[in-house]
Amino acid sequence: MLTLNLVPCSNVTLSKPTRHQYSINALHRPQNQGNSLFPRGLFNNKHKSLAISSLCRIHGYPFGFSAKPSSPIHDTSGKISSFDARGEHPSGVGANSRSWVAKAADFEGESAVSKPNKTLQLGIVFGMWYFQNIVFNIFNKKVLNLFPFPWLLASFQLFVGSVWMFILWSFKLQQCPKISKPFIVALLGPALFHTIGHISACVSFSKVAVSFTHVIKSSEPVFSVIFSTILGDNTYPLSVWLSILPIVLGCSLAAVTEVSFNPQGLWGALISNVGFVLRNIYSKRSLESFKEVNGLNLYGWISIISLLYLFPVAIFVEGAQWVEGYHRAIQAVGKPTTFYIWVMLSGVFYHLYNQSSYQALDDISPLTFSVGNTMKRVVVIVATVLVFRNPVKPLNALGSAIAIFGTFLYSQATSKKSPKKIEGEKSS
Repeated sequence: MLTLNLVPCSNVTLSKPTRHQYSINALHRPQNQGNSLFPRGLFNNKHKSLAISSLCRIHGYPFGFSAKPSSPIHDTSGKISSFDARGEHPSGVGANSRSWVAKAADFEGESAVSKPNKTLQLGIVFGMWYFQNIVFNIFNKKVLNLFPFPWLLASFQLFVGSVWMFILWSFKLQQCPKISKPFIVALLGPALFHTIGHISACVSFSKVAVSFTHVIKSSEPVFSVIFSTILGDNTYPLSVWLSILPIVLGCSLAAVTEVSFNPQGLWGALISNVGFVLRNIYSKRSLESFKEVNGLNLYGWISIISLLYLFPVAIFVEGAQWVEGYHRAIQAVGKPTTFYIWVMLSGVFYHLYNQSSYQALDDISPLTFSVGNTMKRVVVIVATVLVFRNPVKPLNALGSAIAIFGTFLYSQATSKKSPKKIEGEKSS
């Protein structure tokens, strides 16, 4: 005899279903198993969608994905959020059916998860930014030691960045901004000053030690304060003016005690500072109407226009020497593939570290970015001194330390002045 025992799992009052797509058991789960309003295979709980979003944002930096949510996963989350805002879900169950206690528990859980995720994201952003900058400076100097033609190398680095952005736009890895004639015209000025800043820095790297160039480039806040005041773009309190005095003192001490001192190297670094400061000032003026363009796309188009500026001039300045210089470089390095790899790495990591710095500004405060930029110079200086074994005198090290400390004081003073992003700290 067959006996059938029915044991009810819970007391459920059944009513006519409206738009149920899933079984009753799928909807009748304890709350500690996650949000019961979605199927298991899609979103088990809010924490997983948060983790997916954080992971996409974290790993987007090294490879050029937008810091803004743009993937199908993010779009789906947005649609679900919009359903929730109307009190209705795809499953047909109202959002108001959940208790306020459950919602409060979910909110606390999200806060607990998002805080360590943000700390992890910040660590990865800074880690990649520093790593990319160190790799660029090392291989950039290696190439210039063998092939001392900074105009061609600077053009190639802009070319690599332009190709990189075209690949991202073509494969929809980064949303291409809408291009219009006013947008291109607005970019002409900032791109010109970016070109001046980039080639001047490359000339400096070819003439002096990398560490010395970075010490002089740490004086950029001095030029930022002076030019912003002269051009009427900004006014600064006394604390900001006092903060740039240690920068001037430190750079002067480092210059007079530098073993590899070269006038062209010094002037190249100083002109680079002027170029980047003017780029930042005129970017704020001419690009005021194009705030919808994110940092990565903006830098991509600046690189493309800068390449069009720089390469014709590079041919005129040193083009006649490239073939002979190439043969000497291949003879010195021994293996042509080694030279090619060094050149390619300098181009790729030049774009990546600038890309990371632009994207970092989308997610961190100006003060955090300024402090990070100051520490970046310390890390690069120490790394290049260790790699190239440059001799450093005690007074030279003291001057470098004073200049770097001055940039830190400047970042503190300017952060108290205004909560807005300090565009002058974006430069390399």
